[in-house]
Amino acid sequence: MRRWPGKTCFYFDTPDRISVCCLYSVSPTVLRTLNPKMSAVLRAACVLLLGLLWASVSPSSSCRVRIPPHDQVARVARFIAHTCDWASMATISTHKPVVGQPFSNAFSVSDGPEGSSTGVPYMYLTRMEISVQDLEVNPEASLSMSLAQTDYCKQQGFDPQSPLCAHIILSGSVVEVNGTEAGFAKKALFSRHPEMIDWPSDHNWFFAKFNITQVWVLDYFGGVKTVTPEEYFQAKPYRKHH
Repeated sequence: MRRWPGKTCFYFDTPDRISVCCLYSVSPTVLRTLNPKMSAVLRAACVLLLGLLWASVSPSSSCRVRIPPHDQVARVARFIAHTCDWASMATISTHKPVVGQPFSNAFSVSDGPEGSSTGVPYMYLTRMEISVQDLEVNPEASLSMSLAQTDYCKQQGFDPQSPLCAHIILSGSVVEVNGTEAGFAKKALFSRHPEMIDWPSDHNWFFAKFNITQVWVLDYFGGVKTVTPEEYFQAKPYRKHH
């Protein structure tokens, strides 16, 4: 299950197709599927699930995720990586007139289905994309994610550039994934970005991950803090508080 402002969606991964049904807060009877071939049985299951959870996703319900204490740096980094749905990725450009210069671009990411953090940012890419063409020449890149993309900083009154508006910078490289890991990447991304299911098949999409070599964290005053990959991946997943 995945929640967005005004709607809640369920992700179904079956052997022959992937389907998503969404409930919009304006009405518990509205059903949307990103796959028009959804079976009657699956549609009925969607209606049942959404109906049962209607009360819990109404505007009056509340569920918040609390950022870890700023002295638990690795946990903060993992929290941000799992909370954020997109990142700014900087590559070294191979395109005129900016060959050899940094080139930043936005990408949808997911380190796992909601509540199942791995810490590994996965991406759904095509070689038609300009930044991916850069990566084919030099796979090294930098990935930035900030809680400014959530409601957290706005609610706290933090400017996006303020260190209190927690953000991370990951150094590393982008590598294609296959087999079992590609299957997990598919579930991680499609559950949080269901629109991807209908992206043009002739673009030859593939799954990739950001292979982290260094983590930089800005979440408090006193300057940037660094976290090793070992510390980052050993950190416990974020905790939800209702």
